[in-house]
Amino acid sequence: MQPTLLVLAAGMGSRYGGLKQIDPMGPNGETVLDYSVFDAIRAGFGRVVFIIREDFAEAFQHGIGSRFAGRIEVAYAFQRLDDLPAPFSVPAGRSKPWGTTHAVRAARAVVNEPFAVINADDFYGRDAYQRAANFLSQSAAADDKAHYAMIGYPLGNTLSDHGDVNRGICTTDANGLLSGVEEYVKIEREADGIVRGTALDGSRKPIAESGPVSMNFWAFSRCFFEQLETGFINFLHAHGHAATSEYYIPTIVDDLIRSHQADCAVIPTTSHWFGVTYPADKPHVVASIQHLIAAGEYPQQLG
Repeated sequence: MQPTLLVLAAGMGSRYGGLKQIDPMGPNGETVLDYSVFDAIRAGFGRVVFIIREDFAEAFQHGIGSRFAGRIEVAYAFQRLDDLPAPFSVPAGRSKPWGTTHAVRAARAVVNEPFAVINADDFYGRDAYQRAANFLSQSAAADDKAHYAMIGYPLGNTLSDHGDVNRGICTTDANGLLSGVEEYVKIEREADGIVRGTALDGSRKPIAESGPVSMNFWAFSRCFFEQLETGFINFLHAHGHAATSEYYIPTIVDDLIRSHQADCAVIPTTSHWFGVTYPADKPHVVASIQHLIAAGEYPQQLG
């Protein structure tokens, strides 16, 4: 069974100032997503599911989805603020969805096979997709745990020169399995040259540049949706009344590891990650793609 690529594309890119998912980056108007799907197809993924918002569905399907007709099966799922398990409802004052787990949950009715999760606006590189596909094609160990994976990148290679970023900071055990992951926000290199970020408890801490971080490239089996539902319900009981609380994928993976319900391999990749968080990041992404084309990683024009 070929795996599915689940693309989180519901965000408008508030810091970027526009719908960066359809912003041209390649020499012939290709978007970052064009390269992502190109890499996924040649790695052996058989289907791509875009998680989007209904209010820009027509623009997205015309600008992105139509590009892949005849090359890979394409499906869509909509992330809606009010898509919540019973008996929960949207609290007064809430305007934003509930985070990356809520986005993945939106695909629960359309994904029935092993799947990878990526961000729409991140360039992960060919090797990353191949390693994820290889993992998803393996037979799971016959034990009482779910077996997941994460593509890991060194933190220092994922910073922006133009503002702070959010990352899942990871620790691993001697077997290369994820032993913990903690979401940090507002990570940046400060005036003294040290990289610091703000933990979920609000404290500001230094972070090692060489350590692996989650760039939201995950590999899951279908049972993740059941575990996610339980975790999301628990999250809503604890934080569902808040106007801005979010439930992140690294948080649920960390909970599943600590409760011995799952393990998660951290898979290193030779690919270079780059992304567009701020408008000033775009020239670097454009130049990086051109460098990869010159090196033979990609054709001048994606077919």
